[in-house]
Amino acid sequence: MEVEIKQAELVEQFVVLARSARGRAAAELITHATSHPSLFAFSELLSLPHILELQGTEHAGSLELLRLFAHGTWTEYKNNIHELPPLQPQQELKLKQLTVMTLAETAKVLQYDLLMQQLDVSNVRELEDLLINDCMYAGIVRGKLDQRRRCFEVQFAAGRDLRPGQLENMISTLATWLGNTENLLLTIQEKIKWADSMSDIDRKHKKEVEDKAEELRKSIKAEMELRGQQDVGYTESGALVMDYVEEDRSRPKRRR
Repeated sequence: MEVEIKQAELVEQFVVLARSARGRAAAELITHATSHPSLFAFSELLSLPHILELQGTEHAGSLELLRLFAHGTWTEYKNNIHELPPLQPQQELKLKQLTVMTLAETAKVLQYDLLMQQLDVSNVRELEDLLINDCMYAGIVRGKLDQRRRCFEVQFAAGRDLRPGQLENMISTLATWLGNTENLLLTIQEKIKWADSMSDIDRKHKKEVEDKAEELRKSIKAEMELRGQQDVGYTESGALVMDYVEEDRSRPKRRR
């Protein structure tokens, strides 16, 4: 949250300055903005008329550089180095920081080999110093350095300016996700109704079985009583228990 608040304050300062800057002054303002150690958002500057007026002038390179800092990476700069103004050391560092932010947005585990290639860094010590001192301390990313696995585990990454058309893609993706979620919710609700219905059927069936068993017990007991049997009972499980009363019959004794 602190990073976002600081960004908003810095952006507003540069926007105020840019409203009255034209030509060379606007180009110099771009250089100052892209060199500032704490500024990482540039879309507001790109939307200002005085900045866009640099297109087609001798300062058009500064406008393209601002677009690169808003959306591009160090690799993109290297691939178009002859078409863009040379970078000052502060700008080189800023563009590498922005590149780390872009990579951290796309993956939660960044291999050292990938980072060294994308940042044009020659050794692990230099890479880790960049990640710790210039990225994590700056608050643009948070994570854990794993030297054994040679990777950077991303826990947080500040967002960069959206590329043209990226917002529409995000809205489309969210709309698709929302539709899938609603369909899933309907499916779950139907499953719940089906389960409730089956539960009601099971309860009714159990009640019918219990009623029939009770009727059968009463019928058997009544029939046994009519036959002169006694002590007819039932266990808890419903099993019939009958104790027969044996008549005491005396046998005649043999005569000697």
